[in-house]
Amino acid sequence: MGGGNLMGIPETLLPEDGAAARLEQGVDPREVAAGQPTSSLAWAELAEHALSEGDDLEAYAFARTGYHRGLDALRRAGWKGQGPVPWSHAPNRGFLRALAALSKAAGRIGETDEQRRCADFLRDSSAEAARELGL
Repeated sequence: MGGGNLMGIPETLLPEDGAAARLEQGVDPREVAAGQPTSSLAWAELAEHALSEGDDLEAYAFARTGYHRGLDALRRAGWKGQGPVPWSHAPNRGFLRALAALSKAAGRIGETDEQRRCADFLRDSSAEAARELGL
């Protein structure tokens, strides 16, 4: 598929997340996030784990941190606030996973407007990610 969408906005492709290798080696995401706090992927993993344990408030905080770290990375990569952030590009997945976790955690704590906004943002950024992540 091409490098844009119907409106001609180019895809944003994040650089490799330095934490990915450590996480793949099984290093505890808390240790990874503490050592590499700019990693959306580490925060997303923490949020997803908290969601699976029913720790909704912690999941919300972890996901929000990962989301904001991802927005910072997207802006550094040239993102102008809209356009595709493809799931097929592995370094984008930390941000997309954090965004999905934020939507889910927001819903669990009653922040329905934020839940909807985040789910819409995810679908607008990557329909494939929304499908993969259950939104």
